[in-house]
Amino acid sequence: MTSSPQPTLGIAIVGTGFGQKVHIPGFQAHPRTQTVAVYHRDRAKAESIAQQYEIPHACTTIEAIVALPDVQGVSISTPPFLHYEQAKIVLNAGKHLLLEKPTTLSAREALELQQLAIAKGVVANLNFEFRCIPAWLRLAELLAEGYVGKPRLIKVDWLVSSRADASRPWNWYAQKALGGGALGAIGSHTFDYIAWLFGDIKQLCARLSVSVPVRLDPASGQLKPVDADDVCTILLELADGTPCQMCLSAATYQGRGHWLEVYGDRGTLVLGSGNQKDYVHGFKLWGSHQGETLQELEIPKRLEFPETFQDGRIAPFVRIIDRWVEGIDAGGAIAPSLEDGYKAQRLMDRAHESHQSGRWVAVA
Repeated sequence: MTSSPQPTLGIAIVGTGFGQKVHIPGFQAHPRTQTVAVYHRDRAKAESIAQQYEIPHACTTIEAIVALPDVQGVSISTPPFLHYEQAKIVLNAGKHLLLEKPTTLSAREALELQQLAIAKGVVANLNFEFRCIPAWLRLAELLAEGYVGKPRLIKVDWLVSSRADASRPWNWYAQKALGGGALGAIGSHTFDYIAWLFGDIKQLCARLSVSVPVRLDPASGQLKPVDADDVCTILLELADGTPCQMCLSAATYQGRGHWLEVYGDRGTLVLGSGNQKDYVHGFKLWGSHQGETLQELEIPKRLEFPETFQDGRIAPFVRIIDRWVEGIDAGGAIAPSLEDGYKAQRLMDRAHESHQSGRWVAVA
């Protein structure tokens, strides 16, 4: 006997910036998902996107999206300040959820969403893509195999230029209250992969800086203050005592990109990419044992993407969809789940607390 084909899941897209660039192509490339609805608050815009991508339904409210019987899951990639209320509507309707980072504006909101997903029996995942990139997967394998031995120092430098230009307009990204800033944009990823690769964090000390204090608001033509960080320097102590240093910036012209260095009592691993166009292309991995010269390490073919795209962000997103769909089939979320989103959000909250107090803050 041949097994029956697995059902296709009807997906609704909420968020048409990153959603249009990455989410729609990703879902349309995945064999188990079909994009059946798209949301935009402007009717004409919703209908235009639906027509462009041959999506059957165009909706102007989240309530209309979740009322569609052919929608089983909803993907949200709106700005952070909208996540909590939109995700609550999705979860209360009993729909599966795929949510962009940062999870919400606070750990309290993230925990409430996690508990709601459990209560409703739905699967909720976060788009922490670094868990799905081939070079990162190989790094995780080598760490698990004890390549570096016991870590002595972990160092993260993530230096990009996305907000370096002071003429970039004032918008939600410039406002701390709306979830803007480098801590939410890239720090959320960093906190997630530190936990994934190295375990829990015991305490941290953070300094959050604003390099460009004012930006022009296109709507009013006035300069408005920026209070969302664009540089984050954070010291961490892991649960096992390992020190970790994070230096994150969205305001560095010709920043050297994204680098993770792990120094242990047996060896060293260095993972990095200088690519500034997207945060997936270009990663390479180097290793050394007992003080030998660093050598580039081969990434096994089994870890490579089965398909790549011009926009490097799509391929790892398809792997996130894989995990989401697999979790839906199994009846339970596979990491990175909403629980992982809550953990990262809690660390972001602690970073803000440390910055405000000027002290080390314990992570319970």
